[in-house]
Amino acid sequence: MKVKICGITNQKDALVASKAGADALGFVFYDKSPRYITPQKAKEIVEKLPPFVMSVGLFVNCKSDFVNDVCNFAKMDLAQIHFEADEDFYNGLKIKHIKVVRAKEKKDVLRYQNEYRIVDAFVESYGGEGKRIDIGWFDDIDTSKIILAGGLTPQNVLDVKGLGFYALDVSSGVEIEKGKKDHQKIKDFIEAVKNE
Repeated sequence: MKVKICGITNQKDALVASKAGADALGFVFYDKSPRYITPQKAKEIVEKLPPFVMSVGLFVNCKSDFVNDVCNFAKMDLAQIHFEADEDFYNGLKIKHIKVVRAKEKKDVLRYQNEYRIVDAFVESYGGEGKRIDIGWFDDIDTSKIILAGGLTPQNVLDVKGLGFYALDVSSGVEIEKGKKDHQKIKDFIEAVKNE
């Protein structure tokens, strides 16, 4: 199972996560978030990443041109669209992207079921609050294209490990404070996911 460490704001956290085995790092380009990072700072971090670690830019309530410009400048491999966008928005994207489902009820987890998507617990602030999704919502559905986010920690990750998700996405569950990672928690989380 793959692991994405989201809300990266500094070089040290990025390198620790990469060395520990993270498959992807998330950079929040939403200026109302406590984990916001400037495109310039993100670019500086990405340029020092080892090969085969994917960079993912998270976007909220913006135009497709903004996503294109930031991803191009900051060297993002993928755009994470964390809001309800229309078809014109997606048609305007020039970068590979992934949609986020902010699930309020069980039926929400089936949205975009034919494509890879991130399924997160709904919170007004667009994530990063450590709110867990009801794992029972995934009973009897195909989870092979779902990246699960929301309220994951090194302590509870084993609860979801056997449910067949494509990947897990963690942010607040491996932090000391918002925007600053706990390096031991990163290592513990990735080890729990990757070790049989």
